[in-house]
Amino acid sequence: MAAVSRMETAKQREENEIEFARIVAFSDGVFAIAITLLVLQLGVGEVSNGELGKALLSERQDLFAYAISFAVIGRFWLVHHRFFGEVTHFDGRLIVLNLFYLAWIVLLPFSSQILGDYGGAEAAVILYAINLIGVLLSGLLMFVDARRAGLAHASPEEARAGARAALIVASVFAISIPVAVLNPHLAPYCWLVLFLGPILSHVGKARGQE
Repeated sequence: MAAVSRMETAKQREENEIEFARIVAFSDGVFAIAITLLVLQLGVGEVSNGELGKALLSERQDLFAYAISFAVIGRFWLVHHRFFGEVTHFDGRLIVLNLFYLAWIVLLPFSSQILGDYGGAEAAVILYAINLIGVLLSGLLMFVDARRAGLAHASPEEARAGARAALIVASVFAISIPVAVLNPHLAPYCWLVLFLGPILSHVGKARGQE
């Protein structure tokens, strides 16, 4: 009954395309700013030509944080973009949940900078992991809430697959927190599983088809 009542009060996307477009444009702007701010943490300062190589090498932790954050923000944007393509109705609750989700997204440049500057510190790794968990869980909350209320169309299989993927990724970052307590330098390697997993799965499928 609650879902039906919410559908009755929600605005139809087709009849309010300008307002809906503003919501999407604002969201895209937040993603664009967040992903652009990542590069501001990079810099070598004033060095001589002979010291440039050493200065660039000293930036490897910042470059690692930049690469990880660029990849995850890009992935989050793709998922967000795909979800809003499914939305047929919207209301104030969806807008608030979207803002809550974007609040975690816009925090990523800060946590990424801390990770780059203090990558060997336990607190830096934990902060970054918590930030990513916040993005994943707030996004999952928004997607599940909208789909259950009938505001977005997605097949049950797609919805379950998306929820399962989000929980798996959140679990990897959650596992990296106790690892960071034991060894902060080792914890970021847990995150590489998220990038190697799909590659290994694709290779396995290709071999299975041979």
